[in-house]
This record gives sequence, structure tokens and C-alpha cells, in this order.
Amino acid sequence: MRWVITGGCGFVGAALVNHLWQQHRSSIRVVDRLSAGKADALHPVPHKILKTLPTANTWSENQVDVFAFDISDAAAAQFVSQEADIIVHLAANTGVQPSIADPMMDCQSNVLGTLAYLEAARASNPKRFVFASSGAPVGAAPAPVHEGVIPRPLSPYGASKLAGEGYCSAYHHSYGLDTVSLRFSNLYGPGSKHKTSVIAKFCDAILQGETIAINGTGTQTRDFLYVDDAVGAIMRAAFTNGIGGELYQLGNGRPTSILEILHLLEQQAKRQGLSMPPVRHSSPLSGEVQDTYALTRKVQQHLNWKPEVDLETGLERTLQSFLPQAAP
Repeated sequence: MRWVITGGCGFVGAALVNHLWQQHRSSIRVVDRLSAGKADALHPVPHKILKTLPTANTWSENQVDVFAFDISDAAAAQFVSQEADIIVHLAANTGVQPSIADPMMDCQSNVLGTLAYLEAARASNPKRFVFASSGAPVGAAPAPVHEGVIPRPLSPYGASKLAGEGYCSAYHHSYGLDTVSLRFSNLYGPGSKHKTSVIAKFCDAILQGETIAINGTGTQTRDFLYVDDAVGAIMRAAFTNGIGGELYQLGNGRPTSILEILHLLEQQAKRQGLSMPPVRHSSPLSGEVQDTYALTRKVQQHLNWKPEVDLETGLERTLQSFLPQAAP
């Protein structure tokens, strides 16, 4: 099985690559411009960084080839995707605030970058194209959110992810491409040290002894999904028959406040002999929803998927991964 994974050196991408290499020994090509993600995240998987396109389009069997290209590079997308069986498009500009600061950059990455790989997939005709979306397209809809909620994005990031979902649907119905879109809730877990997500920032602050910053009161709720559960959903989306053109909402189905996350991490920190730093509250951020969690009935029925790692276990593993002796 030949896999193309954009953003394969990122948080979820590296976890997926490691899973595929260890469990399936697949031929894997990663596309990552190596800005947020680093190739070291693939350790211990053998890999080689390619900064130019090879003359011969030959798939490697004994290593992961990391193509250091931007996802908007259409020529690279066409080259890398040739003879691919599965394309998993994870690469994106992530985060609401960066998209508000630079909406044009967000569009170029998340819309045009997605379109480049859909076009490459139209030429190579893989068995499945899996697109990583988020809950941001839904916006401020009343919880729980699900696939039937009318999208009303609050940020350029939400709008660009909604556009990606729309293009995936269009390419399925117009060209017969087997696309599946996955709306991930807030992802966390080992391998997230470089992330600016709330759990990653809290863990880093605890380890560094720096003030923990909370935007707003901390009573706002989110749905947190462990990275291994996200990988499991991608695998099921890649291989389940008869789901072309579908969209799935993913999460653990439980609303958790930011203050509850802080409390659970405090308990884990005490077990590790770590002191909790002070907490500082600031104004809420624009473009962020107050409360959200996912209704996952559809994905459970269609993909026979449900999260396996509870929040307490996931937070314990995540905080441990931030410790100095933890593997990268």
C-alpha cells in the first residue's frame, strides 16, 4: 500500500507515519515544508529529506521519503501523488488567531493547497483521499455539533476548512474521487511540544515554571481528542468501503472546560513531583467559540469508530511526553 501524507512531520502526521511504518510496513511519502513540523518527529522511522524532485518517480521501500515542499506547489503534488493508493491531506495553516492576522496566507495554504492535492488525486486516482478538517467550520452553533449543523464559521480558518470540505464533496460528485472529510475536535497527546494548543501550552508552562495564561474565565468548554484515536479514525476512513463523499464529526463527545483541564493537569503534575505555576486570566480571543463538543453517532455507525483513550489517561501521557527524559 502506497501512502502520501501531507503534513507528515506534524503532530498527527508523525503519529500516523509511525503507526503505518510499525504496523503495516507501507510505502510512505511525506510532504512537509518543515516549518512547524520537523523530520525528527518521525524518529525512529528511517527517512530521507528530499528538497528537489528526483528524476525517476520510484517509491522507496526501506525509508520514508520526506518531500520538503509547500503544499501549494502543484508540480510537487502531481509528482508525489503518482501511483498513490491513499492520500491523507493533513497539512494546513492551523489556528484561528493566525488566520485572523493573515487571512490571505490562510486561504493560500488551506484552500489552494488542498486544491493542489485534489487535482493531483484526480490525475492519479487513489483509492481514497482523506481530508483533515476541524470543528471550526461549524462556528458558534449550539452544542453538540454534528454533520447536519449549518456551518457558520467565525474565523478565516473556519472558512478555509469549510472550503476544503466543499471541494472534497465537489471532487467526489464531479470526478468520482473517493474523498472523506474528518472534522477533528481539539487534538492533544505526545508529540505536541511545538503546538500552541491549550493543553500543549499548559504542559509547557508547567515544565518551564512559567505563568499559565487563560483567555477568558476558563469556563469555556471544548471537546478533546487524543492523537492515537485520531490516527485510528484516519485508518478507518482510509479503508471503509462505501463512504466516498462523506463528512464525519470526531471527538470524545464530552464537553470539558479549560479550568477542568487545568485541574486534571495539576493532579498529574503533583504525581510527577512538579509544582504548579501561577495562573493569569486575560481577555477572550476573537473568533473563538464559547462552548462546543461533538456528537459522533454518524462516525460510530459508518466507521465503527469511537475514542479509546479517556481524558485523564491522555493527559498523563501528554504531560509525561513533555518531561526532559521523554523521547522526541
